[in-house]
Amino acid sequence: MAHYKTTARIDRIGITASTLCAIHCAAVPLIFTSLPLIGLGFLALPLVEWGMIVFALMIGLYSIGLSYLRIHRRPLPVILLVTGFAIIILGHVFLSGRMEGIIVPTGGLLIAVAHFINYRCAGPHPGISNAIKLRETESEK
Repeated sequence: MAHYKTTARIDRIGITASTLCAIHCAAVPLIFTSLPLIGLGFLALPLVEWGMIVFALMIGLYSIGLSYLRIHRRPLPVILLVTGFAIIILGHVFLSGRMEGIIVPTGGLLIAVAHFINYRCAGPHPGISNAIKLRETESEK
């Protein structure tokens, strides 16, 4: 039960980070020229983009990987995570301009979906959590 709480928190962080990554990847090409004017030119740096990718990768591997190994053994979140990162990396390496601005955010949203599905797979279902609470209260008596 304790692992679920940790996984749920990390999945929430992963969903947020992946969604922000997708928004960043979609918005930067559109407002690229005006970023320096508003003091946000650093957001267009490749170091920032790759840093966000590595951060999301670490969160995804930890959260989804541990949940897969310890809790649910369902491959869908892992497949979505790997596919999302493959799309992001291939988009950054082989695409540019408008196509990169469309393809890369899709990978970020796919990673967010992977975290959401992992959250649902790893979480206690209402019937199970009620049974666990019932057992805990009975063992306390």
